[in-house]
Amino acid sequence: LHKPEWYLTQVLMWIGNHSKFLDDKIQPILDKAGSSVNAGLEFSRALVMLILEKLAADIPCLLYDDTLFCHLVDEVLLFERELYSVHGYLSSFPSCMHILSEESCFQRWLTVEKKFALQKMDSMLSSEAAWISQYKDITDVDEMKVPDCAETFMTLLLVITDRYKNLPTASRKLQFLGLQKELVDDFRIRLTQVMKEETRASLGFRYCAILNAVNYIATVLADWADNV
Repeated sequence: LHKPEWYLTQVLMWIGNHSKFLDDKIQPILDKAGSSVNAGLEFSRALVMLILEKLAADIPCLLYDDTLFCHLVDEVLLFERELYSVHGYLSSFPSCMHILSEESCFQRWLTVEKKFALQKMDSMLSSEAAWISQYKDITDVDEMKVPDCAETFMTLLLVITDRYKNLPTASRKLQFLGLQKELVDDFRIRLTQVMKEETRASLGFRYCAILNAVNYIATVLADWADNV
C-alpha cells in the first residue's frame, strides 16, 4: 500500500516498451482489415483498467492514513501526467481521476489538501523571511516588492489548480475552487491580524510589506480571471 509507484511505473514501462511492436506489427494488420482501432491506445486503455481495479481495492484500505493517502494521490497525478503527455492517452478514455472523483475518496482528498495547505500557510507566515522579498536586491525584477509569504501563497494556489485541473467534471473542479477561496479568505484574515499589530508603525517595514502582499495577490487574481 505504501508503494503505489511500483505498479504505476510498471504500467508506464509496459506501454512504452510495447509501443514500437504495436505500431509496427499490429497496427498494419488492423489497418488492412479496415478497423479504426488504434492498437497502442487500446493496449494502454486495457492496462489503465487494471490500475482502476487496483486503486478501487487499495483506496478503502488507506483512506484514513493521511500520509499514505497523500502519497497515493501524488503518484496517481504524476502517472496521469505522463500517460497523457508522453503516451498520448485520450481524455475520453477511463482514467484514474474518475476513481479520485468518487464521493468518499474525493471528500477525503479535499480534506487532506486543505489540511496540508493550512500547514504550509502556518510555516510560510512564521518564517523569518516571510515579509522579505527574495528579489529585493534585483530592482528590475522586484517592482512590486512582493514579500516571500505572498509569493509562496500564490504558488500554493497554483499548485492546487494544477492538481485538480484534470478532474472529469466541472462540479468537482468547483469544489476545489471553493477550497481555494477559503484559503484566500484565511490568508486575508491572517494578514489583517498581523496588520493590526503594526498599526502604530504604519510606515514601518512590515506594514508596507503587507500592503505590497495584498496588491500582488489582487493583481495575480485579476490575471487569473480569464482562466476558466
